[in-house]
Amino acid sequence: MQFLVTAMDFTDSDALARRMQHRETHLKNVSQMIADGKFLMGGAILDDDEAMIGSALILDFPDRQSLEEHLAKDPYIDGKVWDKIEIKAIKLVPTD
Repeated sequence: MQFLVTAMDFTDSDALARRMQHRETHLKNVSQMIADGKFLMGGAILDDDEAMIGSALILDFPDRQSLEEHLAKDPYIDGKVWDKIEIKAIKLVPTD
């Protein structure tokens, strides 16, 4: 099942520093999802000054519960980078 995940960062003055502190570990997690076929597309959400303020992900997991379990282990959760997470089931247009 495909999901659109929108995760907005905390907005305190240290939020971007925390994001950068945990970014390498987060990207290793993304690399593993790519290898497992679970990461379809994604990247940082930018503000008008092109600073990172969140993430948008399109992921493929068997069900919402397995997705939520995976997200709970993401370094951006433990590192207090992501504040508000919204998950929507989606169906992508086939590209084949």
